[in-house]
Amino acid sequence: MDNDTDEKTLRIGIDIGGTFTDIVTVSNGTIRVTKTPSTPHAPENGVMDGLQKARTQEDFSFDSVSFLGHGTTVATNAILEETWADTALVTTIGFRDVLEIGRQARPDIYDFQAEKPTPIIERDRRFEITERLDERGNVLQDLDEEGIEKVAQQIDAEDVESVAICLLYSFENDTHERQVCNRLKEAGIDASWSLSSTVLPEIREYERTLVTAMNAALKPVMDRYIGNLGVEIDDADITADLKIMQSNGGIIAAAVAREQPVNTLLSGPAAGVQGAAAIAKQRGFADVITMDMGGTSCDVSLVKDGNPLVTTDVEVGDYPVSIPMIDIHTIGAGGGSIAWLDAGGALRVGPRSAGADPGPICYGRGGTKPTITDAQLLLGRLNPDQFLSGELDVQTEDVRKIVKQKLAEPLEQSIEEVAQGIIDVANANMQRALRVVSVERGHDPREFGLVAFGGAGPLHACEIARDLDIPRVIIPHTAGVLSALGLLMSDVLYDYSTSRVRRFSELDPAVLQETFEAFEEQGQNRLAKENFVGEEMHFERTVDLRYLGQSFELSVPVDTGTLSSESIKTVTKRFHERHRQRYGHAYTKEPIELVTIRLQARGQVPPPELGVESPEGTVEDAVTETRDVIYDGESHEAWIYNRSQLPTGSEFDGPAVVQGPESTAVILPSQHVQVDELGNLLVETQSGGE
Repeated sequence: MDNDTDEKTLRIGIDIGGTFTDIVTVSNGTIRVTKTPSTPHAPENGVMDGLQKARTQEDFSFDSVSFLGHGTTVATNAILEETWADTALVTTIGFRDVLEIGRQARPDIYDFQAEKPTPIIERDRRFEITERLDERGNVLQDLDEEGIEKVAQQIDAEDVESVAICLLYSFENDTHERQVCNRLKEAGIDASWSLSSTVLPEIREYERTLVTAMNAALKPVMDRYIGNLGVEIDDADITADLKIMQSNGGIIAAAVAREQPVNTLLSGPAAGVQGAAAIAKQRGFADVITMDMGGTSCDVSLVKDGNPLVTTDVEVGDYPVSIPMIDIHTIGAGGGSIAWLDAGGALRVGPRSAGADPGPICYGRGGTKPTITDAQLLLGRLNPDQFLSGELDVQTEDVRKIVKQKLAEPLEQSIEEVAQGIIDVANANMQRALRVVSVERGHDPREFGLVAFGGAGPLHACEIARDLDIPRVIIPHTAGVLSALGLLMSDVLYDYSTSRVRRFSELDPAVLQETFEAFEEQGQNRLAKENFVGEEMHFERTVDLRYLGQSFELSVPVDTGTLSSESIKTVTKRFHERHRQRYGHAYTKEPIELVTIRLQARGQVPPPELGVESPEGTVEDAVTETRDVIYDGESHEAWIYNRSQLPTGSEFDGPAVVQGPESTAVILPSQHVQVDELGNLLVETQSGGE
């Protein structure tokens, strides 16, 4: 990839969160951070506000920008809030109701009243076409041309913005899908188009139909957002091409994101995991759990051997989205999560959030509901004069008054007891989330480190690590904006796949080779358009395999080069080993079935050189004050440190609070902290220090 010129040396990462929009700039190794309130109703406004603010504060020119990466929650919010575009579905006759039938399993096996999620496309906008292919893509029934004309008239009457086309076995043969699309266009249907053979050419009718429908429903939404943002960027004379973060941890061109927005559903959280993995790798930690706690949610993930775990079994809201995504588990626990009493009078925290507007009570923007951030303030862990570097008018007395009225008096507890209770409940929720990505995946959290980031992550991480016996916590130098920084540490990735359900032992290696080579050619062409050359391109082959009769499969790597019968045997052996590792057993005599062939094309982006200038002086010079801070219900006199004044190599013990410009870290009694050469805080927890 072309290197930055002398004139264009500035790289910018932008991450939109539920409360703040983060801007990170890197130039000649220097990292600078800007935060500005998010604007949920017009996210591009928050982005441009942040860029303009960063330019003013840092005194740079927009024409010096060489890279512009963006993590966005626009697609995610559209799904969670059901604000997607009006969409039609065209499918094979007999499969109109796949979106409502869904999976056999109920959300709660003991709840007979459980409701399934709202269909992405309502029934009166789902249309059937007479045609039929068999499981190998052979035509059993020709496409009904007259039926297409009728469907065109019906779609035209619905006045939809987008159309999804998902025909049976189109992953084996996409001819009918392309013919339907072309005929509908010829009939004058003015809409955006999503074909399952392009979006997700894989087996399982519900998942394939759902993802195709979701992509279609998101296309106009994302197209408008990226289009509006693109206009704003052009008007600001930023000439760098806009890149968008995908759910799989890689970035793609904005034009591609507009065509396949479903790939951006976990855009922001994925960037954070990539940033956390990179920071951990720099410190020599290959196995870590990442914890990203922002204003509205907490996202946790697991990194093994330096790589985030990627899966095709992820739910966004109540929808199973079967595309490659970093395995991220999200709960409604952020700094703005609201504390409330349920019908039985028990204290609950989240998932509802005060968001960016009005936000927690202490923000002084009219908030009237107690939140996690308010509780941290009441426990003495946050300095009311340090919120966003003093930009917010923090109202401590308002917090005490409302918490007393809404929680303390009904619970017959003191204000401080209620605040501690809020933190305890929130921590318990996050501990369960960490167990989901570790213990439930067969990993012992005691063998991992914990990378804590987001504006609120460092406030909670040391307590959670202590309770889960995680020996160390890494709090990055730019913890509050690590998702934005992660955009500058991510490669360009494109995923290609197709299902070919066959007995693996009977598969001709030449057929598998031909499929991989076709994918590689597509990947090379795509990466070449983005100026990658030669060794900057990398291709990773995998196949999804299962024992004959199994419902789900495991992904197994395939070596590069020309495949042979010996290659098939090698992959078979790897599958048995992975099955034994995952499930504790393997059936080496049972036949194996190929399900899906995958290839990932990677354009390797040189990571930015990061440097932190170590301040002069000693660790004592970084102490700003001592104050009473409540830990586990008990008050301790804690040292308060200014993070920007901590020199490299500093060491100190808790209880302590480390205040930074975009996040605050709480260190428990008996925990030990060291500051490394990149300004990261390395915390040895109580269990790790014993």
